[in-house]
Amino acid sequence: MKKFAASSLILLAACKPPPTDADVVRDMPEAAPTFASDPLPSPETEGAFWAVPEADEARIIYGVSGEPPLVALRCVSPDDMIPALQITRLSPADEGAKALLAMVGNGHIGRIQVDSTDVRGRGVWHGGTPAADTAWEALSGPRQLTLTVPGAGMVTLNPSETPGQLIEACRSGQAFEPAAGPEDEPEDEPEAGLEPAQDGNLAPPSPIP
Repeated sequence: MKKFAASSLILLAACKPPPTDADVVRDMPEAAPTFASDPLPSPETEGAFWAVPEADEARIIYGVSGEPPLVALRCVSPDDMIPALQITRLSPADEGAKALLAMVGNGHIGRIQVDSTDVRGRGVWHGGTPAADTAWEALSGPRQLTLTVPGAGMVTLNPSETPGQLIEACRSGQAFEPAAGPEDEPEDEPEAGLEPAQDGNLAPPSPIP
């Protein structure tokens, strides 16, 4: 009898095909389609440098003289908040997009979470962390480094002590006094396709919590 029952089970199992990936696909809900802009090429940075906009001494911008800036770095230090640094990659970002901005150089690798942040109706990559965060060390040295956001290309940051000076001032709570640099500076306005604020400057992003 036991032999008969075992044989029956074997025959029953033989009649049922094994589960396959098709079963998983069939039972999964259909995913909503997602769309993203085409990746952008890396910008040309020959002759690019860091400059201090006259309107904001706690903010520096990086780019080629007379052209829209590529990167902006700002110190935010309200009385009731820990000093923080905010970085903006001035490149179009799809609404709701998130990414990791990577900085590699000066013996360090720093990663900052950036989100698409609205600037006059268009999204750019923006994020920040406390000034004490070691992620900023890649910017603190005097040597060349690279800054990359997926889809926005890689920006080569030419050697400069200016970002390190801003970072140190932000961490210590002291006034930022950059060393003298070129007289010309990148135009303090968004890249092509982004609308500038009425005064010609980027509308400042909201401070990070």
